Amino acid sequence: MQVITNIKGLVQVLPSSTRRVKGKDMQRLKVLKNAFLLFDKGVILDYGSMRKWTEMAAAYPRIKETDASGRFVFPTFCDSHTHIVYAGSREIEYNDKIRGLSYEEIAKRGGGILNSCDRLRKASENELYDAAWQRLQEMCAYGTGAAEIKSGYGLDLKSELKMLRVIARLKASSPLTIRANFLGAHAVPREYVGRQTAYVDLIVKEMIPAVAKEKLADFVDVFCDKGFFTVKDTGRILDAAAKYGLRPKIHANELALSGGIQVGVKYGALSVDHLEYVGPAEIKVLKGSDTMPTVLPGAAFFLGMPLSPVREMMDAGLPVALASDYNPGSSPSGNMQFVMSLGCIRYKMYPEEAVHATTINTAAAMGVSDMLGAISKGRKANFFITKEIPTYEYMPYSFGGNKVEKVFLGGKAI
Repeated sequence: MQVITNIKGLVQVLPSSTRRVKGKDMQRLKVLKNAFLLFDKGVILDYGSMRKWTEMAAAYPRIKETDASGRFVFPTFCDSHTHIVYAGSREIEYNDKIRGLSYEEIAKRGGGILNSCDRLRKASENELYDAAWQRLQEMCAYGTGAAEIKSGYGLDLKSELKMLRVIARLKASSPLTIRANFLGAHAVPREYVGRQTAYVDLIVKEMIPAVAKEKLADFVDVFCDKGFFTVKDTGRILDAAAKYGLRPKIHANELALSGGIQVGVKYGALSVDHLEYVGPAEIKVLKGSDTMPTVLPGAAFFLGMPLSPVREMMDAGLPVALASDYNPGSSPSGNMQFVMSLGCIRYKMYPEEAVHATTINTAAAMGVSDMLGAISKGRKANFFITKEIPTYEYMPYSFGGNKVEKVFLGGKAI
């Protein structure tokens, strides 16, 4: 049993029953001042004022204590959208972007996802695992305690299974909570250019059954957008996935009003992600659903794309999540502290909203908000202690540096 004492501010204290925070409720954040946090066997047991702990302490004479004077305690970030299993960086395309080429133009020249596909097919499983492990360690150091990891750089059965097996190894060996997402419909591979329907047939008839047989994925994803997969393609894939109990998550509306949000809601998607293009019709359909709108500020920042109408979504009563989209081509960073900063600086979110958007709402976007994303009795003891900082607002205010001093996952210091 352990206790953290003298916490300057215990951030994101929520009832155990809370699964998401939406609309104007995102502007309210419960922070306990001069607090303690008690946990054992990986689970939060209690919390409250130091006055309460003083009255309780005699009952725990041999407890391990960590003094957090001058520091804040936050639940660890949940990063619900990453692509961290990849082979090699793409800084040459970065130069192309600087020189004015668009994402679509780079893709048409053989760059983008297909560039990563070429490299991944040549890489061994061990090479991919070692590189992804280092990225996970980096993410954790910045306060991330849970991540969804997608496949989608293999684009054939053999390579997609290789990616998913790497994710399975990461699940088994990492203290982070990890969810696997099969994204065979990330792009049309070179060998199927001009034969997109045949590639969708391959996903439906061979890939999904093989992935399900090995139990390698928690979710299935489709890049439903201009120049990628159509609403019709997406429906076929999600129909096939439903037969195996794979819940959808959709890459939607990054490049256009693609219908991706509507098809995602129709099939009960856990989340729809990117959302640079969202209008009244999309907000309306999201309001009648349990689908989490998830914005990826790092990708919009890196690509210079339009900003998702986050304020309009929240004003309409929707929840919003923010994730990193850590990948080699459009968001080469898994720093969720920076994602919070981008949420505040570029999307004009309040710090309180950014906290909800990177913890409880991203936990909901990966289906783990019953055990992660907040400080609650009975939730998993995943939290981080900051360095000495003046306020919780300092977290998104001071971008660039790492404000995390120590990370606890499952009650163990990492």
